[in-house]
Parts: sequence; structure tokens; C-alpha cells
Amino acid sequence: MTDRHAGARPRVVLGVAGGIAAYKACELLRLLTESGHLVRVVPTAAALTFVGEATWAALSGQPVSTDVWTGAHEVPHVRLGREAELVVVAPATADLLAKAATGLADDLLTNTLLTARCPVLFAPAMHTEMWEHPATRANVATLRARGAVVLEPAVGRLTGADTGKGRLPEPAEIFAAATRLLRRGPVAPDLVGRHVVVTAGGTREPIDPVRFIGNRSSGKQGYAIARAAVARGARVTLIAANVALPDPAGADVVRVETTEQLRQAVTAAAKVADVVVMAAAPADFRPAAFAESKIKKVDGAAPTLELVTNPDIAAELGAAKAEGQVLVAFAAETAELDRAEAAGHEKLLRKRADLIVVNQVGLDKTFGAERNQAVILAADGGREALPELSKDDLADRIWDRVADRFA
Repeated sequence: MTDRHAGARPRVVLGVAGGIAAYKACELLRLLTESGHLVRVVPTAAALTFVGEATWAALSGQPVSTDVWTGAHEVPHVRLGREAELVVVAPATADLLAKAATGLADDLLTNTLLTARCPVLFAPAMHTEMWEHPATRANVATLRARGAVVLEPAVGRLTGADTGKGRLPEPAEIFAAATRLLRRGPVAPDLVGRHVVVTAGGTREPIDPVRFIGNRSSGKQGYAIARAAVARGARVTLIAANVALPDPAGADVVRVETTEQLRQAVTAAAKVADVVVMAAAPADFRPAAFAESKIKKVDGAAPTLELVTNPDIAAELGAAKAEGQVLVAFAAETAELDRAEAAGHEKLLRKRADLIVVNQVGLDKTFGAERNQAVILAADGGREALPELSKDDLADRIWDRVADRFA
């Protein structure tokens, strides 16, 4: 790697520890290189038993660094860490996390971790029992307290017939977390030690076994908010209502369908949360009664559907909010922005929220789109009108305002 200059490719060190998930790091490497990053792969000796040196060299287009002795005149155990703009370890085994937490430096990768002065991202992969062991949990807590981002493993099939939490997150989601860290640069994660709850998607209220009342929310904004929180060091619980998107790497995902299920899940999670972001779109109404069988047309006549009002979850959270907890609500309005902002201000007060994000929605606005335009209103009178941004960028602006409150 050479010194960085204007227009140079971002420099990433990809550390690979010795787990069966090492083969998935090949896809992560491809995503990084094809998007313009200069990647040096630093595999452990154990990792090379799963994927050989030639594979890493061919995919990265760079020499592979495997020990502290090769090219000793260039002092690679110091140079690689110093020059990197991001270090990603995927998979990060229980052994690697223990070494990183205790400062052990017995190979090139652990030396690199000690010399790195850039953001560090660990993507753990191991059996459930190993992830849940008190020693591993303590090591993860230590690394997070120092500012490293340690993703929560995914839930799914492990080696053999085992299933549980400990699966390496999908490479595309690790890539998304990595690029967010690179965008933030050397700024220390400002949500370290915080537990945040984010809701996303739209609830569905069943009419009969085949029909429901719902809305057009895709969950993209909520997922962007969850990803941004992970990149800023938070522990994230994402409550997803009918969302067909890949799970964000590092978030614990709880799936719900109805507004009542969403209410129960977020109320339980909020009891131990520092921040609750209500980005989901709960259905305002539900059928008064559920038909056990499909409703049939009778002589071509449409049935009469009686509706009742669903609870206002954000208002309930605001009324029960603990001291120091931050509540972020959303106001999705179809009116023009000035009228939407007035409605948002009324909702901000009624829900007792700290912040409310006001945006316009409609057939061709916000729902399902990649971009969003919003106004962020604060209970203390603050107002930030934002231009149209990507949902990722809007997510960071929301977290900026939340972090200001903790600061």
C-alpha cells in the first residue's frame, strides 16, 4: 500500500480468521475490490487451511500478507495497520476476538489490529454456545468499549446440523457496514454502549385468511437507520413488520405482522433501550372482527367492513419513557410540506417524542423509494429542513441529532 493521495483508492485490510465461514470472505473481498477499494488480505494460519493464499491474491490483485517475517524490511506488522483506513475481520472467531480484546499479538493479523488507528469492524462467526459464553461476551464488550464495531452474528444454519445464532452475516451486509464506516472516516463511533430499538415496515391487519389492511411502507428507511446505528457502535434491535429485505448485519431482528404484535415487541424492547426510533408505519385501523374463512361475494354485493382504531404506539412509548431515553417518531403526511410540518409538530407534542421526522408520502413518494426528503423537529424547538437525500444519508442525520442529545 502507498501513501494516500487525492483520488486514491480507499485502503482496507481484510483479516480472515480460521473458521469455516472463511470462504464467505471471498465474496466480501470481491464486493470491496469491485467497488474501488484497495484491499490487502491478512489471513491467519488457520484461515489458510480453509482458503489458500492464491485465492486471496487473485481476488484482491494484491500480495497476501501471511506472517511478520516476509518482507520484514518493510515492517508489515506496523505498516499495514498504520496505513489502513479500515480494518475488517470476517470471520472473527472466538479465538481472534479473545486475542484482540487482550492485546495478544502472535501473528500478523493481531499485530495489525494493535497498530491500526482507523475504524475496526469485526464480523463474528462461531457456534451459538461459543458466542453466548461469558468469556466471549466479555471480550466483545471490551472491544466495543474501545470503539470497535462488533456485529451481532446472524441466526441460521451453522456447521453440521446445528442452527442458531453465530452464523456470519451475509457478505453484502458486512460490505454495507464497512462502507458506512469508511464514509464516516476516523470519527469515533458515537453510539458505543447504547442499545437502540428501531421499527421498520408496515403492519398488516387481517380481514380474513387471505386479505388484510396494510400500507405501502417497504421498510427501507428503518433498515437504513438500523444499519447506521450499527456502524456508529450501537447494539441494535430491529423490529420488522412485513419487510422483504436482507437482515442488516449486526442487528437483532424481530419479525412481526400486526400492529398489536409490533406494540408488544417494541414495548418489551423499549424497557432496556436508550433510543427508540419508530420508523415503521403501523396501520391506524383494523377490522373489528376477523372472518375465519374467506369472505365471499353474495350476488355481487360488497360486504360492509367495520373498523376500529389501533393504539398509538409512539404515544404510549412517550408516556412511559424512562429518564434519559430518546424517542424518535415519524410523521408520514400526504399534505404539502408546510402543512405536513404543522401536523408533525402537533404529533411531536402529543406523542411526547424528543424528535419527529416529517416527510411526504404517496404513490410516488418515499414508500419504496431510495431517497427521502424530510424535516426533523425537536421538542426543544429545533428544526432542520433537509434536502432530498439517500435514505442512508437521512439515517445519519437522524442519528446526528440523537447523538447531540447524549452529548
